[in-house]
Amino acid sequence: MKVKLFCTDIFTYLSPSLCRLFHFDHQHYFSLLSHCYRRGKDDQSLSKIHCPDHPDAHLVEDCRAGDMICPQCGLVVGDRIIDVGSEWRTISSEKGLKDPTRVGDAPNLLSNGDLTTVFGEVKASSDEFGSLKYRRLETRGSHNALLNTFKEISTMADRINLPKNIVDRTNYLFKQVYEQKTLKGRAHNAIASACLYIACRQEGVPRTFKEICAVSRISKKETGRCFKLILNVLETSMYLITTGDFMSRFCSNLGLTKQVQMGVTFIARRAMELDLVPGRSPISVAAAAIYMASQATSDKRTQKDIGDTAGVADVTIRQSYRLIYPRAADLFPPDFKFETPVNCLPQL
Repeated sequence: MKVKLFCTDIFTYLSPSLCRLFHFDHQHYFSLLSHCYRRGKDDQSLSKIHCPDHPDAHLVEDCRAGDMICPQCGLVVGDRIIDVGSEWRTISSEKGLKDPTRVGDAPNLLSNGDLTTVFGEVKASSDEFGSLKYRRLETRGSHNALLNTFKEISTMADRINLPKNIVDRTNYLFKQVYEQKTLKGRAHNAIASACLYIACRQEGVPRTFKEICAVSRISKKETGRCFKLILNVLETSMYLITTGDFMSRFCSNLGLTKQVQMGVTFIARRAMELDLVPGRSPISVAAAAIYMASQATSDKRTQKDIGDTAGVADVTIRQSYRLIYPRAADLFPPDFKFETPVNCLPQL
C-alpha cells in the first residue's frame, strides 16, 4: 500500500507526455518505481550502524567524544557522530560564567568583536635609481599566522576524531597565548599541540601526549614544555585525569571483551583506593591493569600491544604491574571468570 501511494505521488508530478515519449505504460511505470523504492529501503538497512556481535542492541551515543558504543560488549562501532541536539555552549575561560547562546554564527576569533574594515597604510620610498616603490604594511600578518595555526589545529583534531567544541576551545587558548606574547621563540605548532592537549582535558575527553604528538609532528618533550608554560601563563585549570578516562578506548582498541573491560576498570580503581601505585600516572596504572586482567583470561595481550595502544613503554607497564601484583587476589571483582588462577599470573 505504501509503495503504491509513493508511486502515485510521484506520478502526479510528471507529465503524461513524458511517459509517452519513452513508451511507458502505467503498469510498467509503477513496477519500475516499486523496484526503486525497495532498492532504496535495502540500501538504508545496509547502511545502518550496528554492533557485529549484538545487532539488536540499542547503541549508546557519547556526544562529548562523538562515539557510538555497544552497551553489551563496549565496542566503539562508530565515531565522529554528529550531535543534532541544541548547542548550549560557551568557550569562555571563566568556569562560573554561563552563556546559553545557541543562535547566530559562531564567534570569529580573528575579528576581536570588531566589525569594522581596516585598511593597510601605504608608504612611498625610493630605490637607488630614484623611482618610487610602494610597500604595504603587513597589518594582517598576525591574522595570517592565527589563520594558519587554526587550520593546523583543525587538521590535528580530524586525525584523532575530536569534535568541533574541542577545536574551538583549542583556538581560543592559542589566541590567548599568542596575544600575550609570552611564548616568543616557541614554534606555533608546538604551542598548538599543547593547547589541544589542554582543551581535551578541559572538555572531559583527555588524550595522551603520544596521541597528540603522533598527529602534530612535534616531539613529546617540546609539547610538554609548552604545556607547562601555558599553564603558568594562562593560570587555567583542568580536570584531573583518572584511569576510567582511557579504559574504554584502550580496551576497545585492543579488542577486549566487555567482561575483561569491567575487570580492568575494577582492578585499576581498587589499586588506586588501596594506594598501591603512589606517584604513578593513571595511564601506566590502566596499562598494568589491562595486562593483569588479560593474563587472567583467554584474551591475553602482550606488553608491547598494550604499550603501543596506551602510549607507554614496556618497562613502565612492568614497574606498575610489580606494584599491584602482591595484592592481585584483592583486586579482581568477585564475579570475574578466571581462565588462569591468580597464583599462576606472571610475576615479571
